[in-house]
Amino acid sequence: MSFPFDCITDFMFFETEMGKSDVILIPGASHPQLVEQAALLYHQGIAPFILPSGGATSHVETTEWEFLRDIGMSLGIPSEAILKEDTATNTFENARFSLKVLNEQGIHPRNVVLVCKNYHARRALLTYQLVFPKETVFYVRPVIDKTGITRDNWFHTENKIKCVMNELEKVGKYFRPAILQIGSESTVQAFN
Repeated sequence: MSFPFDCITDFMFFETEMGKSDVILIPGASHPQLVEQAALLYHQGIAPFILPSGGATSHVETTEWEFLRDIGMSLGIPSEAILKEDTATNTFENARFSLKVLNEQGIHPRNVVLVCKNYHARRALLTYQLVFPKETVFYVRPVIDKTGITRDNWFHTENKIKCVMNELEKVGKYFRPAILQIGSESTVQAFN
């Protein structure tokens, strides 16, 4: 039997195919599961670099970047393979500042793995696609974080519903202005 909100589940919870990439990106978070997944991919040879992104937050004693870097190093990722972005405070900054770090390192990524919380995957992907060059291919590897939220249980408790619906609302808030701007640009280009 289908659930009336399966469309939300399908939109918010997804995973793409995986392929060789230039870098594994982690939008900032205080969830060790993200860097644990990135370490697995790194050790499988998916990408030569990992770039955790995130500044100071009340969820960790240091920056999100340092928190994730320390876990990554404890999992055998060499320090020189972990690039640094430790100032971002939101997903747009994670994307913008990460691209800046990559460009400063002379890395112009064609293929990127995005390791993120599973209920954050849609917003994270849309944000990075908006910021990175159009030709960048993104592979999304969602992770079940410490909340335990999955596509099969997000609608079982008030807290899980709140997390997923907050993310869904942020998709609207984040991209409403971008849709209008991109739509206007497309209209102008069509008439030129």
